[in-house]
Amino acid sequence: MANLNIPATRDRTLDAFKGKMIGGGARSNLFECEIYFPDEAIPADTTKDNVSDKVRFLVKAAALPESTISNIDIPFRGRQLKIAGDRTFAPWTVTVINDTDFVIRNSFERWMNLINKHEDNAGLTDPTSYQKDLFVRQLGRSEIAGSTPVSAVQIPVLKQYRFYGAFPTTISSIDLSYENTDAIEEFTVEFQYQWYDSLSPDGSTQLGTGS
Repeated sequence: MANLNIPATRDRTLDAFKGKMIGGGARSNLFECEIYFPDEAIPADTTKDNVSDKVRFLVKAAALPESTISNIDIPFRGRQLKIAGDRTFAPWTVTVINDTDFVIRNSFERWMNLINKHEDNAGLTDPTSYQKDLFVRQLGRSEIAGSTPVSAVQIPVLKQYRFYGAFPTTISSIDLSYENTDAIEEFTVEFQYQWYDSLSPDGSTQLGTGS
């Protein structure tokens, strides 16, 4: 076993803790999502760039992704040897603010209709035709190496994830009611994807199959 030589004089003060909190900590409300749609999913009265740009601002909630490596138990003389199994990736979900042009919701509905049509269960059969890459980025309040606040156009990317081969599988309903006041409509979209890569701020791959 490793020899754990714990220093008797280890610094355990509040100042020591504060010194480890780089940048004051990452904030869960500083993020953006970038979603690319198939060309055929874009309504005729708008453009792909317009939809993608609206997504960056109107996706109000998302998550940095989750994955799980399963466990395989192998019995051995009354004990269990545990070894790693296969990795699985949890679905990714975003919450979208719905504005009055319905452009984002319409684009998602058209995307899903490309995959499987409402009227006849037909749709695209080539996955490359309907699967797209998505991004979620953790943003910061100041440059990573410093503490000076930055302007809105200089907000740095601290971390980003890229989802490969993603496509929507669920668009939630929007509840309507006379009793809803002082509220803006929202809906969620759930995606399946092949895998994700964990990327550094400049986009170079850190994990996964990229290079």
